[in-house]
Amino acid sequence: MTTNQTWTRPQTTVVLAMSADGKISDVARSPANFGSANDKAHLENQVAQADGILFGAGTLRSGGTAMRVVNPELLKQRESLGKPAQPVQIVCSRTSKIDPQLGFFRQPIPRWLLTTSAGAQDWEGRPEFERILVTETSAGEINWNEAFQQMAQLGLKQLSILGGGELVASLLEADLIDEFWLTVCPLILGGATAPTPVEGAGFLSDQGKRLELLSAQTMEQEVFLHYRLQR
Repeated sequence: MTTNQTWTRPQTTVVLAMSADGKISDVARSPANFGSANDKAHLENQVAQADGILFGAGTLRSGGTAMRVVNPELLKQRESLGKPAQPVQIVCSRTSKIDPQLGFFRQPIPRWLLTTSAGAQDWEGRPEFERILVTETSAGEINWNEAFQQMAQLGLKQLSILGGGELVASLLEADLIDEFWLTVCPLILGGATAPTPVEGAGFLSDQGKRLELLSAQTMEQEVFLHYRLQR
């Protein structure tokens, strides 16, 4: 896939389920468990194809655990490709205020933290994360270009991004998203403050990110949409 980046970075796919009115959670930011068994299988398949799974601390706090590969066929597929059983689960947070008692830290998965120098202080020398990636801008925010260079240097070629909307917005602004997989689920959530796939400040219409539809599939009551960013 061709991008306008002049340096090597992982290829990225956002994978999200949303309501018919474009919400990825309700106004209470409850765990997004409204997808069907078909959607969960689709999500696991996307996770199984990735070298790393990227998600924000808010998404982790909401769900408490990471999406693991448990399907025997998918595990066998990863083994046949010389990949470890589980992709690296990478939590992204500027402050890294994360409860170490979350079930996430008891799952048998590789865990990394992507943060700033300030966010790394509470976790350095502790066993919860196998690796801490530290990078920041002059304003103290995560430097996404540097972060993606670091991940590429560590052998991550394919990333699945599982939310939330603030993370997706930041990566879109940095031009680091390649594809979207969006599952449209048959319910209406509403709510002016309910999160959507892309949060942040938003884009004016003439600066909006244009997509190319690669496929659209209906399974029972859900629609699976696969898009590629136009560049």
